Amino acid sequence: MLLSAASGAADAFVFLCVGQVFAGVMTGNLVLLGASAAGAGEEGVALRVVTALVAYGCGVAGAALAGERMWRRVPLMLLAEVVLLAAGAGLWAAGLVASEADRLGLLVLMGLAMGIQGRVRATPTNYFTGTLTSLIGRLVVRAGRGDDGWAAGRLAAVVAGAALAALAVRLWPEGGAVAAVAPAVAALLLEAAAGPGQAVPGAEKGKPRPDRGNPAGAA
Repeated sequence: MLLSAASGAADAFVFLCVGQVFAGVMTGNLVLLGASAAGAGEEGVALRVVTALVAYGCGVAGAALAGERMWRRVPLMLLAEVVLLAAGAGLWAAGLVASEADRLGLLVLMGLAMGIQGRVRATPTNYFTGTLTSLIGRLVVRAGRGDDGWAAGRLAAVVAGAALAALAVRLWPEGGAVAAVAPAVAALLLEAAAGPGQAVPGAEKGKPRPDRGNPAGAA
């Protein structure tokens, strides 16, 4: 749930402050890419979308490779995510993101972080269409499971994270990215406190499955 909140905050911050692009919602970015190809949207949005897609892909690839080789891989990957998010937040707070090139650099940091997060757990924490689809489907046919509360909680967390980031951007523009860093740090501390071999509540092990919202990963 903390990582879901971090995802919502990161996407809201990037969309509001970088402009018409997401750090972790690649489906939305692909839609924006298609719209920009038809001449819709802000000028330069296509370059930002491509940058986000490449950065996210590099984050996923790096985390996938590291996950096969590192001991205590989950805390280390979460640490890498926190470092990237904190770097982006620091640059933004210091007023060092002024030009379009600076914004692309910030987008690279946020996209890399979200790509890493996408590989941390089998449970989706930065893509939720499948989670929402499965949850509603089970509720309608009265085939609910014991972990449905966690699924609903992740959906609420991403909304709360986005709302917090938007509020931060409005009330404290320089600290807008902090809303994404704080829950990611909390998730890292929780994972580190759990220790090796201990399950964090709500975290599922194993490979992603289609009913968890990631058909491509399952394939």
